Amino acid sequence: MNRSTKQDLIRNIAAQNQKDADGALVLWSRHATVELVNENWNRGAVEVALITSEVIEDYPTLHRPLPDCLVLGTMPSGEPIHAVIAIDTQANKLFVVTIYCPSLEEWENDWRTRK
Repeated sequence: MNRSTKQDLIRNIAAQNQKDADGALVLWSRHATVELVNENWNRGAVEVALITSEVIEDYPTLHRPLPDCLVLGTMPSGEPIHAVIAIDTQANKLFVVTIYCPSLEEWENDWRTRK
């Protein structure tokens, strides 16, 4: 699956999830949930950021059960976030592996390029 396809799937599933009463189309790892608490974020705001997110790194599927990638999103507050997202195309679901606020120590100020 190419980068553009992943980006489209992430955006579409995240948008569908906003309309789903149960919010069951976006699943969260324990690690991602801990990061939500550490960053004082809420799931809804992160999921909104996924709707317009951009795939900035594509990970090979050789040793991974699902295609995944690193995305850059913008929270409703304007804060940039990075999220590693795995895509389950058969179930039409996203799995948030981790999320974090990118730092200038590791990233250029475009938040897309590693130093």
